[in-house]
Amino acid sequence: MKTRILAALGAVSMLAMSGAAQAHHPWILPSSTMADGQDAWVTIDVGVSEALFAPERPAPLTNVKVWAPDGSEVAVEGGVTSKQRSSFDLHLTQQGTYKITNTGGGVMGGYKQNGEMKRLPRDITPDKIASSIPADATDVRINEMSSRVESFVTLGAPSEGAAFKPTGKGLELEPVGHMSDFVTDEPAKFRFLADGKPAANIAVTLIPGGTRYRDARGEISLTTDANGVVEIKWPEAGMYWLGASAKGAPTVQGATERRMSYAATIEVLTP
Repeated sequence: MKTRILAALGAVSMLAMSGAAQAHHPWILPSSTMADGQDAWVTIDVGVSEALFAPERPAPLTNVKVWAPDGSEVAVEGGVTSKQRSSFDLHLTQQGTYKITNTGGGVMGGYKQNGEMKRLPRDITPDKIASSIPADATDVRINEMSSRVESFVTLGAPSEGAAFKPTGKGLELEPVGHMSDFVTDEPAKFRFLADGKPAANIAVTLIPGGTRYRDARGEISLTTDANGVVEIKWPEAGMYWLGASAKGAPTVQGATERRMSYAATIEVLTP
């Protein structure tokens, strides 16, 4: 249990800053992002790695949820966590686009006591913060963090249904159009929301997959406009990691700073 808690907090802390600034990235990778027929099965891998989408460390499936095109929640079947990744099976039975989401959050920080810097326990919960800080503590800094990692799978034609309704909590991606069937000759637009409002002027990082086969990571740095929208011109076909981060007003009592992060895996095809 302790190992899983540390792994979850590690993923959150990695996402708390811009993806470009970190060597490791959390991701969700479907075995296929497009399927045909009346129903289909895909396998979903969930992990954290330096070489994008290569199994290295598993991410817990505890907070993984799948939303069908009509907005209903779909069961995660056959979940297993191995040494290098977690996996589960997804049965596609509705026509349209499914959203797979892995959320995380927590608090971390520290304080000074008698001139010595001390850290809060890594598995501390928000309700324990006040009792964990001595009355004579100084330089108290408590960081509240939330993360959201997503990917998308479509059965038949792409849809823009209830699965993509924002929760209004943390940093989210709201489609400008559909979230599937991307091709290299068509730029894509995405809108980022922070607590349900447009996340203006935040840094967005796009990294092509397969980083282990390149000397350069090939990062593309972008910035959202006043409406939280960013336009992406895909340089080539393949899997991409899309990441963003933002700061917000703390929601946990005692927190001095709040960091929100988002990451998604998106497949781009040739026309």
